[in-house]
Amino acid sequence: MNVLLVLAHPEHRSFNGAMFDTARTTLQAGGHTVLTSDLYRMDFDPVSSRRNVVTVKDADYLKLQAEEVWASETGGFAPDVEAEIAKIEAADLMIWQFPLWWFGMPAILKGWVDRVFAMGRTYGNGHLYETGKFKGKRALLSLTTGGPEAAYLKDGFNGDLNAMLRPMHRGMLNFTGFSVLQPQVVYRPVRIDDSQREACLAQWAQRLRDIESEEAIEVGRY
Repeated sequence: MNVLLVLAHPEHRSFNGAMFDTARTTLQAGGHTVLTSDLYRMDFDPVSSRRNVVTVKDADYLKLQAEEVWASETGGFAPDVEAEIAKIEAADLMIWQFPLWWFGMPAILKGWVDRVFAMGRTYGNGHLYETGKFKGKRALLSLTTGGPEAAYLKDGFNGDLNAMLRPMHRGMLNFTGFSVLQPQVVYRPVRIDDSQREACLAQWAQRLRDIESEEAIEVGRY
């Protein structure tokens, strides 16, 4: 497979960094081609603006979707955006590695989606959900939390983790055609010992060795 790993964590020595490194090493050892986007190290600009494109459809009024469609038709995306879109288009599997912050993804990853999931190129013109541009590709969220697993159950202190992930699963990935795999969640890695962290990394590596045979999960509307 061609695999795209996207890392959104400012410290590469963090557990998220270790998950990212484990994924890259394991997948490469399995014969897969691995592309990476380490967003903080790339100093990726997360602010969506006219800088997303080098072409201009309407110089007087900025409607990003209209500019994205025009750029899709004319080859007009800015080099940093074009490079990231090309990675997604080449990937059979995409993995996002990130810490859960404020019940969601870090801003740099959301900004990456805002800029890179461009209308006309990655969705639109009837290409949504089952007919999405990325139909046939798979995606997986790999994340860490600050609290224990019990806090993220439906009746837990923080509430249902699946509900927190639904905007990503349904509104970003499934929306553009991806089949979604079960998320990989490591609960409060900062509060477990080294042997437990090593066990989590080993379990992640084992899962990735068998990832080609995994079935997608059902991503509900509600």
